[in-house]
Amino acid sequence: MRYRMLDANGDYLFGRGQQCFTFGRFAVSQAINTSLALLKNEWWEDTSAGLPLFQSILGQTGSHDNIAIADLLIKKVISGVTGVTEIQDFTSTYENRVYTFTCSVNTLYGVITVTS
Repeated sequence: MRYRMLDANGDYLFGRGQQCFTFGRFAVSQAINTSLALLKNEWWEDTSAGLPLFQSILGQTGSHDNIAIADLLIKKVISGVTGVTEIQDFTSTYENRVYTFTCSVNTLYGVITVTS
């Protein structure tokens, strides 16, 4: 897998040929991060793509059912990334109105860790 790299501001890098691309598990890791950052209805070409943050996660009460829904939606986005074969060891917490998660992801190129 080949993926265009991002700078510190999250913008695509251009102008340096092949140095602007990353490969293998680093590419999958970046694809996961950018997929999680894409919000539903944000991309004009496919408004159904993206994480339904405002539609299904934010503004909901902090019950265990809603946390389970957030976990499921995040797992769905990660599983849909090219190169991902399996999600392992997914753990999430919701404390003081802050949701965090960590998971190990098996890819075609090795294991990576994803955190929020």
